[in-house]
Amino acid sequence: MLVVQNVGHDAEKARNKKAALGTDVVIENFSKEDVNVYDALDDIRDVDKKTKKTLLKVGVDTESEERAGSFLQMDQSDVYAQSSFKEIEIMTTQMAYEKHDWLKDYLWKAVKPDADKYTAETAMREIETENYAGYFIRSLPNTKQTFPVQACMFIADQDVMQTAHNIIIAEENSELHLITGCATGDDVTSALHVGVSEMYLKPGARITFTMVHNWAEQVEVRPRTAIIQERDTTYVNNYILTSPVNSIQSYPTTYCNGENARALFQSIQAGTKDSIIDVGSRAYLNAPNSSAEVISRAIANDESRIFARGHLIGNVPDVKGHLECNGLVLSDESSIHAIPELEANASNLEMTHEAAVGQIDEEEIYYLTSRGLTEEEAASMIVRGFLSMDIKGLPEELARETQKMVDMSLDGM
Repeated sequence: MLVVQNVGHDAEKARNKKAALGTDVVIENFSKEDVNVYDALDDIRDVDKKTKKTLLKVGVDTESEERAGSFLQMDQSDVYAQSSFKEIEIMTTQMAYEKHDWLKDYLWKAVKPDADKYTAETAMREIETENYAGYFIRSLPNTKQTFPVQACMFIADQDVMQTAHNIIIAEENSELHLITGCATGDDVTSALHVGVSEMYLKPGARITFTMVHNWAEQVEVRPRTAIIQERDTTYVNNYILTSPVNSIQSYPTTYCNGENARALFQSIQAGTKDSIIDVGSRAYLNAPNSSAEVISRAIANDESRIFARGHLIGNVPDVKGHLECNGLVLSDESSIHAIPELEANASNLEMTHEAAVGQIDEEEIYYLTSRGLTEEEAASMIVRGFLSMDIKGLPEELARETQKMVDMSLDGM
């Protein structure tokens, strides 16, 4: 049986522990059994056309040669894991656990198994099934690969509880880029996804992590992500959600533990129908000259509710942080709660925030309609322009790819 120190003991105690934020989900409403066991693919291009089209919406291109490798999990089955370059390891977390004795030193170190009932359920499922679902991605020391690795968590069956435990390690002076997409099959109306992701950046390393969510309307989503940064590291996180979801609660947290560690979180959130979106980013600035920036754009329409959070904690002198949240409320039945938090626990530091929530300017609508657009077309153009954030911190080629993903997500808005 898989045993990682006191993981089982801690997780068992937290099985009924509600998360501090977000709406509560009754885990027992979802099946933990594999509804289907999917055959492993020899080539990711072998997925059916329907699935290919769905994956492409979240940035996972099964036909592209400009990928450093791919991973695909369907429900609770690992379907494909393959690296295209020797500088990058890609495999299932279970395979990595069996191959690398040292992996036990990383599992459940950034994210704690007793954080809430979602992490606890993930940990207990690992112990009860003696299997780690999820992916392991590692860039080797002193390597730089400009092509991104792509990974997808796909839910294909109704009422499934999908769990994954992902480990990402950027070794010293390496550079790693990831595109992660999450989606459901067309006939899935209800499911629960819990993804635990732990990232570790060794001295001089860099990770860019771009996530696109395209869930079904009644799916519950509870990602649990933490990052540990050593000295001279850079972590860039891009998050895109423009499709309806029943509820999502996510608060990725980085620990800047080394000097000159830098983190940048950028998010685009569009609330539609009756979605409840509770998404934030948090950074602990624990070393001199560390810095973090959190930038979010949010629009709320229909009856959706958005909670846009940001939290910066300066624990030592000579650190910098900035929070920026801008929102548009498009209907009287929708709402945005911008919640910026700054916490200073030392002198000689610099942290700032700005938040603004408003509505579409009628003068802009008038200007565009006077030039031939309908009111609906004008509003759509303004919304797309508002959400088209300038993606920072990426190599030029990857920035273009990310912008394309943003544009595809905004298509039809």
